[in-house]
Amino acid sequence: MVQGLVRYPGAGCVVEFMQGNAPQIAWVLEEQNGRLRLLLPNRRETAIQAARILPWPGPAYEKSCSRDAALEILERHKSRRDVANVDPLELWEMAQGEVEQAPAQWFAELALSDPDMDAVAACGHALMQAKSHFKFNPPNFEVYPETVVAQRLAEQEAARKREELVNKGSAFIRLLWDIHQKKSTQSPGKAAEALEPGVRDRLRHTIMSRIADPDTTEDDGLWKLMIKGLPDDPFMPLHLAQAWGLVEPHHNYWLDRAGYASGDGWSEEHREELDALLAQADEDEGREPTFPDRAVISIDAPTTRDVDDAFFIEARPEGGWNLTLALACPAYRWPFGGKLDRAVFSRATSIYLPEATHHMLPETLGTEAYSLLAGRTRPSMLVECTVGADGLVISCRPRLGFARLAANLCYEDCETALEGGESPASPYLEQLRQALALAELHQQRRIENGAVIIERPDLNITLEGTGEDVTVSLSEDAPAPKAHLLVSELMVLTNAALAAWAKEHGVALLHRTQDVAIPKEFAGIWKAPLDVARVVKALAPAVLETGPKPHAGLGEPLYAPSTSPLRRYPDMINETQIITTLREGKPRWSREELDTLLPLLNAHLDAAGQVQRFRPRYWKLLYFRQQGDRWWPAVITDENDAFVTVNMPKEQMVVRARRQFFGERTHPGQELEIRLGKVHPLHNDFQLVETREI
Repeated sequence: MVQGLVRYPGAGCVVEFMQGNAPQIAWVLEEQNGRLRLLLPNRRETAIQAARILPWPGPAYEKSCSRDAALEILERHKSRRDVANVDPLELWEMAQGEVEQAPAQWFAELALSDPDMDAVAACGHALMQAKSHFKFNPPNFEVYPETVVAQRLAEQEAARKREELVNKGSAFIRLLWDIHQKKSTQSPGKAAEALEPGVRDRLRHTIMSRIADPDTTEDDGLWKLMIKGLPDDPFMPLHLAQAWGLVEPHHNYWLDRAGYASGDGWSEEHREELDALLAQADEDEGREPTFPDRAVISIDAPTTRDVDDAFFIEARPEGGWNLTLALACPAYRWPFGGKLDRAVFSRATSIYLPEATHHMLPETLGTEAYSLLAGRTRPSMLVECTVGADGLVISCRPRLGFARLAANLCYEDCETALEGGESPASPYLEQLRQALALAELHQQRRIENGAVIIERPDLNITLEGTGEDVTVSLSEDAPAPKAHLLVSELMVLTNAALAAWAKEHGVALLHRTQDVAIPKEFAGIWKAPLDVARVVKALAPAVLETGPKPHAGLGEPLYAPSTSPLRRYPDMINETQIITTLREGKPRWSREELDTLLPLLNAHLDAAGQVQRFRPRYWKLLYFRQQGDRWWPAVITDENDAFVTVNMPKEQMVVRARRQFFGERTHPGQELEIRLGKVHPLHNDFQLVETREI
């Protein structure tokens, strides 16, 4: 039994109470109605409720003891309690499983023989500090079970790491911000090496996560503590990453936000599946083409590596044409449901940017083994269409087979041949002429059906240099209107014909639809900025859905994109539906299954679409900034009481400004020159600051 323990502390008793999260020793001068007047070691007095006294009061001395003597006694007890050797973890080991709770004196007797009041108090101090193992619930200490201890130790370690991260990470982040602001020339690499590996990795993860998702709640409180006092910049994580050297200048953060892995390195983790597919593709090389007597050709840009469509065409003696489309067929042996398929599904589409092309498929498949390269035999979906002299498809017959192209041609060479010049496309001139005749007739038929066709020059964005020294230039593609018309119309015709075939045979496909009413006067080909702006207002966005509905903008009753299976996952799905029906008599997926799949596919397509839209715009804005203070030709395309909309035809950009920048005679269609200012490529923003009439 502990000697000196006082049940009801009064004058002359040594007691302890909590102050500032630590036990404080004191001498009781007076007790009255449950309230104690205490003398502290610093000679000051204080008054507290008796309920605040820690449950190990004592020992008690003479009430008449002088203040100096009382202070000496307090100092003696305090020093004994501070040096007492008590291991709370050892006490927990001994008490665990024996008791659920006990007072401090019980633990003191467990650890020591004949403990005094100083030992009891020291034991209480130790137990209060061991918050992971004990809970102080006066007058007892609860003993946590092992599972709770493990959880609380993990929480304590996380809290320790959090504090370390805040303390050291905030200083490092401020250094990075100063480097970004060019206020410091210190090496970020050396500063990063000085951090603990765990802190460094956590900082890197936090910064990169916030580039990919600015609205993430992960480590939100931690992040706010680390950037406290810094400017409120929505692109701060990107600036910090660039200052650290984690990403290059002009980093494409849109890819991060889309969760779209750049380049082709992502495919390496699927090497086993890839090797199996490549081995099967090698076996196909020795096969004979399904139509060895048909000179199948492709037409693409000269830089195109993923050739997924080609054609052969001949005139029919009675009028019209026999058209054979050869489509690359990744669906031929595709491992649907596997890890590779899930990765390709999440990419959803290829992305073509000024600085790089990011292919949907692994490049060994999309640009090599499955690409329709001249002289190489490839599995193909062959679509045979009989087209009447009026441009209408009489019949459409898809079949699974093998194609071997005679040539891979480019637009410019085909245009030269069609214009009567010599080029590598000249041997196929008759086919080009027949295809152009069909294309012109088919386009006219679509216009009669209400098609709205917008034609703009293809704009090239060229980048020279690296890093901060990148220089942007804009130029228009060499015009090849006949060749482009030829290819685009054959693709529209084929996608519409396959949609009609699928409806006739009860095959569910993904359709591109635009089921809206368009004024008849909007049908036609539009090139002028004012006309384009006017007709675009009448067009609702096309959507991807399983219902076979019209596409008003194309002038087609049905349209199911199928001609780009190497570049777009919806096309690969449609191709799969068709070839599975040809092989097995029914499609792979029901319409209900496609409906289930579609929301996630649309989400991936939308994310990739944002990259495709906003990244070229970034380079255009950087081009504007690099051009400095100059005047740009423009056309007014819209106006209201507050704003005027201006189109920059050559650069294919639109800017709105308040009417105050324009004269009283402002009207849509008016040509003028504008001066730009406050160009912020990263913020996707620029402003019109001045106009002048021409």
